[in-house]
Amino acid sequence: MGLVAALPAAVAAPPSYPDRPIRLLVPFPAGGSTDPVARLVAQKLNEAWGQTVIVDNRPGANTIIGTEALAKSAPDGYTILLTASTHVINALLLPHLPYDSVKDFIPVATLYRSEFLLLVHPSVPAQNLQELIALAKSKPGALNYAISGTGNANQLAGELFNMTAGVKLTSVPYKGGGPAITDLLGGQVQAMFSVPVSVIGQVKAGKLRALAYTGATPLSSLPQVPTFAQAGLPGFDMKSWTGILVPAGTPKPIVDKLSAEIAKILAMPDVKAKLEEQGQDPFIRNPEQFSALMSADRAKFGSIIRAANIKMD
Repeated sequence: MGLVAALPAAVAAPPSYPDRPIRLLVPFPAGGSTDPVARLVAQKLNEAWGQTVIVDNRPGANTIIGTEALAKSAPDGYTILLTASTHVINALLLPHLPYDSVKDFIPVATLYRSEFLLLVHPSVPAQNLQELIALAKSKPGALNYAISGTGNANQLAGELFNMTAGVKLTSVPYKGGGPAITDLLGGQVQAMFSVPVSVIGQVKAGKLRALAYTGATPLSSLPQVPTFAQAGLPGFDMKSWTGILVPAGTPKPIVDKLSAEIAKILAMPDVKAKLEEQGQDPFIRNPEQFSALMSADRAKFGSIIRAANIKMD
């Protein structure tokens, strides 16, 4: 009898959830490209549920500090984490993380997917992708590309480009995307793979030249920039994603309620418009689909890391 009475609680979140503020951990600095999205999601959850959602930036150690804070939190749905592809990459490069990147977390929902632009400084004598490939083949290792940190998704993009195009660009690591873009603007490095939101203004101003875009169709805000397929490199495909995790042990009804609400938020016209103007593609995946995506990325990213022999310093 007691077992039967307990069954309804397993199919729906507690009616009272959430009955107090929720903390949204963000393992990136305030003001970065993920911050506006975190605050937008927090605002929409607050409007839907009538509870404050506090954005708590915990940057440092390539997202490890903020992620560890989630792993140590109570699995009750009141502490959630906005994370990115970095979560998968860290586990492939760092064998001694203070948490298990798979077992200690439950995927809730994806938020958006970011494509990459391949950028060069205007001094580089390549007006299009094929000219850059020809230039790189004539000078193996001589062209440098900036990365936001060793093992970052834009380094994996660069190494996959090397393999796909049969060239050798040399990665130069920086402590974050901001310093990397600054040196690209100054001509200290020749190229970079970047998410569009960080560089659209500089491309439009002519301070950087965008040669190709990883999306299936050109970016609406930079329609003159071809896709990699249009530019003659159809085999190149690299994307990063952003999503929400909760600690392992969080009850499934709470996970499902969070996931369903996030899907509703991503379908809102104002949210879609805000993401798209930043070059971020609204990307709805439920817990099971998100888990499958991370599993596929572990295989894809792992093969790039091994082939390029990427090591964390």
